[in-house]
Amino acid sequence: MTDSVPASIDDFLHTSTPLAWARAIAADLPLLLNDHANCEKKAAATALSLTFRYGEDAALCERMSRLAREELRHYEQVMRVMRHRHIPHQTLGAGRYARSLRDAMRTDEPGRRVDTLIIGAYIEARSCERFALLAPLLDEELGRFYSGLLASEARHFEHYLAMARQHDPTSADLRIKEFGELEGQLAVSPDTRLRFHSGPPGHS
Repeated sequence: MTDSVPASIDDFLHTSTPLAWARAIAADLPLLLNDHANCEKKAAATALSLTFRYGEDAALCERMSRLAREELRHYEQVMRVMRHRHIPHQTLGAGRYARSLRDAMRTDEPGRRVDTLIIGAYIEARSCERFALLAPLLDEELGRFYSGLLASEARHFEHYLAMARQHDPTSADLRIKEFGELEGQLAVSPDTRLRFHSGPPGHS
């Protein structure tokens, strides 16, 4: 992995993103930016949904509220980049990544909450790693933009991970390992839909 990725994330992720993925998506800026914008919206929606589902947990709600605001600011920043570059908005079909992670979630509590937080940690960690991988492959302006997002993604990863371990210390580490193996497979195995969190292009 690139040296720009924090050591905690480097250690957390089970696999490194293939360079084939980075080269493919860096060559298609409309796809990259449209799916990135979608990811920021989805991240904000996930944070807000946690405040509704677990409204009795004041600490979680306060942290998720701040995270949602930051994700929406990132969404607005991506949209400004798209307007500046005259890249139109596109509606993209969802890839397999988040769906496959959600399919592995437990439905009982506190398992559902812990699994949701662990998935959030992996999504933020993978985003941080991929921003770092993409930055040197893009033009200088866009590379700076992606480098500038690294710190916030790393911070979000740390918050999600800490909350998962806080809510169920007994099962959290086992579930982190299980989700890590699944997430790693999704990140590196060939994918039929190129997306920000997809595997490299190919046939799955």
